[in-house]
Amino acid sequence: MLQRDNAAVHNARLTKEFFQENNITLLDHPACSPDLNPIENIWGWMAREVYKNGHQFQTVDALREAIFNTWSNVPTSLLETLASIMPKRLLITESFF
Repeated sequence: MLQRDNAAVHNARLTKEFFQENNITLLDHPACSPDLNPIENIWGWMAREVYKNGHQFQTVDALREAIFNTWSNVPTSLLETLASIMPKRLLITESFF
């Protein structure tokens, strides 16, 4: 059992060992790289959709409902596009490191 105060250290070691044991090659990129995280593009799309045409919300519940509705209607084409351009993003990013 992992101890709470040092679980992150053990977790990182276990994760690295898992990747090595399963012959998974890790990319040499910064851990926090918004350019390589497609969800950032989805959040941007969602924000534009939720506030389209300057829409303002009178209650937190109304905003929450709009966010959930928007999340439920993320177009498959957007997800497919983001997935298909990842190899290009990786190549571009590698040139910076």
